[in-house]
Amino acid sequence: MSKANTFRLIMISAMYENGGNTTHRFLDGHPELFVYPFESQLGNARQQDFLSSLYPLKYRYPEFPLTGSAEQDFELFFDEELKTFLRSKKASKFRDTDLVMTEADRKRRFTELMAGVPRTRGNIVANFYEATFDSWTNYARSGKEAAYVGYSPVIGFDGEQILEDFPNGHVLHVVRNPWSAYADTSKRPYPLSIQRYGWTWALMQHFALTLSKRYPDRFHILRFEDLVADPKTAMAGVAKKLGIGWSDTLLYPSWNGQKMGEVYPWGTIRSATTAANIATMNELDARQKAEIKSYTDTMLDFFDYRDMA
Repeated sequence: MSKANTFRLIMISAMYENGGNTTHRFLDGHPELFVYPFESQLGNARQQDFLSSLYPLKYRYPEFPLTGSAEQDFELFFDEELKTFLRSKKASKFRDTDLVMTEADRKRRFTELMAGVPRTRGNIVANFYEATFDSWTNYARSGKEAAYVGYSPVIGFDGEQILEDFPNGHVLHVVRNPWSAYADTSKRPYPLSIQRYGWTWALMQHFALTLSKRYPDRFHILRFEDLVADPKTAMAGVAKKLGIGWSDTLLYPSWNGQKMGEVYPWGTIRSATTAANIATMNELDARQKAEIKSYTDTMLDFFDYRDMA
């Protein structure tokens, strides 16, 4: 039997600055979960389709050649944030993070796990996650871990492929109102234009709504606004859908089990509160709000955002 058939993978998806990193950190510390330290950017240049011009390859679900070695497959994972940390720590925005792992150990373990295993995409992805945690020597283990959690922006576009590869897997897609989201993404060094952001936000949500209907038991949608307004209710619902028990660690963002004062630099969002979310939205002027609404209008009612701005 293929390893991927029983492997429990939970992939978090979100449009840029929609709260994916924040939700990822809320799941951290749960005793039943191995939670990836940073964004697990699985993509590679072999993924080419009608969405390739819209979304960076590093955020897509990977493709692998029909033949090749485990060493070559390992290198195909973009995995920018963790690879930068391991290969050039001073250049990483997480340089002060207490993570003990070597790239050599992780690659060696991946190669060991692939030995004698069918060379399918699901098995390659499963072993990539397992090798990471097998080589993370100071990971705060509970001994009860049974599922692996990754996060990559907009990977929900590939939700169908993920769920086909992992019959026991889930995709958790996070959506945030487009005004707060655009206000945060505009703070980046190379932000998208309002037009580009509005169009791609709307397309992302369209895919998420469609896949949540096609896979109602395994593709889930979480509103960021619900998470920050009432973390206990929101995360209790998430836990039930993912098939994990309740843990008080779900009430706050953490990293390797340690509670975080702010989510940054894991994402642009610093404070996961309703007040901060509204304040961020109101950094935009009336013209900007109206323009964003014009591009996202069709999707607003589905998430109760119509009268938010």
